[in-house]
Amino acid sequence: MSRFVSVFLPHLPIERLKRERAASGAAPLADDRPLAIVGNEERGLLLTAVNAASLGEGLFPSLGLADARAICPHLLTLPAAPKKDEDALLDLARWASCRYSPTLNADGDDGLWLEVTGVPHLFGGERALLADMAARLARAGFTARLALAETLGGAHALSRYARPSLIVPDGEIKAALAPLPVEALRLEPEIVALLKRLGLKRIGQLYALPRTSLERRFHAKETAEAVLSRLDQALGRTQEPRIPLLPSPDFVARLPFPEPLISHDGVLSALDHLASALCAKLAQAGRGCRRVALWVARTDGSSLLIEAGLSAPSREPKHLLHLVEDKVEAIDMGFGVDLMALSALVTEPLPLAQTSLTEANGKIGPEALIDRLVNRLGARAVRRLVPRASHIPELAQGLRNAFAGPSLWPAQPERPPRPPLLFASPEPLTVLAEIPEGPPARFTWRHVTRRVVKAEGPERIAPEWWRALARVSHGPEDFASSLPTHSPLPPCGGARARLHSSSAERGSEQASAEGGASQTQNVLLTPLPTLPHKGGGGASGKRSPRPRDYYRVEDEDGHRYWMFREGLYQESEHGVPSWYLHGVFG
Repeated sequence: MSRFVSVFLPHLPIERLKRERAASGAAPLADDRPLAIVGNEERGLLLTAVNAASLGEGLFPSLGLADARAICPHLLTLPAAPKKDEDALLDLARWASCRYSPTLNADGDDGLWLEVTGVPHLFGGERALLADMAARLARAGFTARLALAETLGGAHALSRYARPSLIVPDGEIKAALAPLPVEALRLEPEIVALLKRLGLKRIGQLYALPRTSLERRFHAKETAEAVLSRLDQALGRTQEPRIPLLPSPDFVARLPFPEPLISHDGVLSALDHLASALCAKLAQAGRGCRRVALWVARTDGSSLLIEAGLSAPSREPKHLLHLVEDKVEAIDMGFGVDLMALSALVTEPLPLAQTSLTEANGKIGPEALIDRLVNRLGARAVRRLVPRASHIPELAQGLRNAFAGPSLWPAQPERPPRPPLLFASPEPLTVLAEIPEGPPARFTWRHVTRRVVKAEGPERIAPEWWRALARVSHGPEDFASSLPTHSPLPPCGGARARLHSSSAERGSEQASAEGGASQTQNVLLTPLPTLPHKGGGGASGKRSPRPRDYYRVEDEDGHRYWMFREGLYQESEHGVPSWYLHGVFG
């Protein structure tokens, strides 16, 4: 036989407001002063919740604000915040789902229901279960009326219209519901009013009526069916749909504490235990975790949810522990923690793999490194490089989400080396060459003149003429707008040069962080702006693209540079060629 607990929170909006003010350090609200929450309803400004002092003054929910002020001139009113009330109820649902039962849902906007079949023995019986729930809710500042019965509808009726903390044994629900008013059956107000006009004020009065005569009494088949349906649900004759509020994770490890934990060391020790337990369940099912969530319930009723993503499936306890331990150390312990739960929100198949016997202990793979960087810096701060079909250095690779998986770099033929340090925007140079089409003999960069002692090149990179055709056909191309939506590249907006490090090898798959110091490919965080056209009146998007001749040069101090000449001297119709520094070799 199923068992259900109904939790009725009659003063949820006001008690939520008191908790909010206490957390913010605001002055507490006096319990002896009439207080009401006011909402803007269809009938105007109405009271949606009142405290005990207001009830003593004759006020009640659904009363108009004008009438309430006439009855109680010194009434204190505050605006309703339904979204905050909903969030508070959801927070309580998360807490209850971890401590008592994962199968639960909101019961209106002022309560919860929980299916606790097979749970009470863990707390020492049903009465001890309700006592534990009531005590913890009271300690968190919530007034709660509880009831436990064999049906969901019966528990709902008893929690709202019977004495508090009532437990109805199996088979006695019919007798327990008989003295309750018909409002307890969750009927529409119009149907309740009709029943009372017919003299049917108690649920027990419906028991004796022939079911076939109800339709004649109500003069409407739908009304009779609604009454019979709710009555059958409350008595357990028919099952009502039960949709859990929170999807129950397939893999979860819970750890309640008999006494609250007050130290971060204790929480980390408990987290180590939870990670091992969760990974054991994942291993048994042949799954790996892609997103993990840690739920921490404090003694004062507040809770904290910490989530972390993984770039690849994993069931290594130490790895999961590392992802959340930094955030755990920043937790405000408050009056202590009495429950923790670690769950795998997203999982993927992960077959068993043989670990290399020669692998160094403590070695961190790229996926583990990416996970730790993302969860410490944020998902937008860590990117992977992805190849693009272009020979132009600043267009040959882009950035994408680090969790998108390793990039597949195609095999490329041998080519001259690329510098490990590449400028985001090539910087203009003043160059003196022995012959017009030859390498530079002397160049000036950042107001410093350097003499070239060695030079290799040229390596010619032809322009991508089809881009020019696209501009002619469709107008100027906005390069940034053509990037994938996950690319962090901002629009081109200036010639300020920034330096980013990269690796000369294309096959590496390390993570890249925006603004960080380590990259593994030539990274350009801004697209190349239109290069100044000497003799053409400044930057212009209308001129034809020109070929580039790249040179690797070394100065007298042993510093090596990667520079290029844009344009050819014999193509005078395109203007004078321009020189730019694109990167340095160190």
